[in-house]
Amino acid sequence: MRDFSNASFPPDTIKVMTQAMNSALSTLPYPVSSTLVQSVAETILRTAKDGERDPAVLERMALLELQISTRM
Repeated sequence: MRDFSNASFPPDTIKVMTQAMNSALSTLPYPVSSTLVQSVAETILRTAKDGERDPAVLERMALLELQISTRM
């Protein structure tokens, strides 16, 4: 996982990120590989670190980035 050692989130943000993660992963075909899980998690962490707190936006960003990265 990329370096998020300096990232710190309050409990309410962790709850939002968890919601976004669960929602994003639920849209992917089963079984979801650990590589995809890691990619989704990294995007959500990075986006939340930049200040986003809307779980729908966090989910959308993760799925969009995943879609873009699989095309390259």
